Amino acid sequence: MALSDLLGKFNVSEAIEEETRHYVFNHTMLRVKDLNQSIEFYSKVLGFVPVYEEIFHDAAFTIVYLVRRAFSDIPTDDVLRKEWVLSQSGVLELTLNHGTETDESFKYHNGNSEPRGFGHLCVSVPDVVAECERFERLGVKFQKKLSEGRMNHVAFIKDPDDYWIEILQPTPLR
Repeated sequence: MALSDLLGKFNVSEAIEEETRHYVFNHTMLRVKDLNQSIEFYSKVLGFVPVYEEIFHDAAFTIVYLVRRAFSDIPTDDVLRKEWVLSQSGVLELTLNHGTETDESFKYHNGNSEPRGFGHLCVSVPDVVAECERFERLGVKFQKKLSEGRMNHVAFIKDPDDYWIEILQPTPLR
């Protein structure tokens, strides 16, 4: 069935049930091998701000939530900051399973090799050409440059664990 057919049957005013009206799509979690390296990548390359860290000693993992917000918007109180980040949308959770960072042979599956599963994150930018030039200067690994393939309006970069991040601009390329 075509998307237009599905949308025709889908009444937007009824789409959000009253019981779920206030739900927020909060975060996506990625497991990472080196938490500090990943935080540096997402902060320096994509402008994410680490907001809250929680260490689960008994379960042997640590999580860090990152957002794309002005730091001045983020509460300074630890309890309020956790409540704040868990009520936002578009949050990135990085999870370190303790011990993986010291295992030289350990590597996470990025979802794009067989068997395929998870695909990618996506970040919209105002000027995809300028941002790809910036990524080149920063030494960011590309999965696909703008000049490669049929879709020359999107690029894919890779984070330290080889997760793909689509980079696009919402307006037509000039």
